[in-house]
Amino acid sequence: MLPTMRGVIARRLLVNFRVRPEAIARFVPSPLRPLLVDGWAIAGVCLIRLERVRPAGLPAFLGFAAENAAHRIAVTWQDGMNARTAVWIIRRDSDSPMVRWAGGRLFPGVHGRADFRVSEGGADLDLSVRGDRGMEVDVRGRECDALPEGSVFGDLDSASTFFAGGALGFSPGRSPGCCDALELACDRWRMRALRVERVVSSFYQGLGAEFDSVLVMRDIHHRWLSRPSLQVAPGAVATF
Repeated sequence: MLPTMRGVIARRLLVNFRVRPEAIARFVPSPLRPLLVDGWAIAGVCLIRLERVRPAGLPAFLGFAAENAAHRIAVTWQDGMNARTAVWIIRRDSDSPMVRWAGGRLFPGVHGRADFRVSEGGADLDLSVRGDRGMEVDVRGRECDALPEGSVFGDLDSASTFFAGGALGFSPGRSPGCCDALELACDRWRMRALRVERVVSSFYQGLGAEFDSVLVMRDIHHRWLSRPSLQVAPGAVATF
């Protein structure tokens, strides 16, 4: 696998939900377990537009662009004496045939197919995703600098710190029991919030999840780093 990919995060939305741990536990394989905030599991969808993506060392004009979605859950596990944090990615989807073919082969992360509709201008954004097996995600709102009332994070700085700790992501690989690992390394870390007018997640709301917040990142140079895979019991990975 390629050790490092480079590119630019043109736009990244973290659409976050609060979920009862017992409702989400079967989607998190051991040794991982949901990372709780005030008794809630934190789950959501990362909607990310990547541009100029290419192997490190190649010029930017050789890179490609893609819209991607990742349904993810904040997790923790014990590594010896240390508690570590990451995200467990239940499924990945992309509009790029290249990403769908190469994911799990040339770089970590198996992707399914999804269609994206995006409309944005200034601080306004309207984004919809449709994927296999009835997956739907809709987000519409306007960028701002304050989280909605009732968010478990309290303020934007707390939320930003929490999600910065989830840079490492595990997801189902192509071989049973083998989970790919990919780490996001950003040259800078800056988040804003979205004042939401509409938010839909067919998966999380189907589990009784409650909407928490949407966070926004833009124009971030970054690297994707391949990390050692995670081994779980074959058949222990639940998807949708």
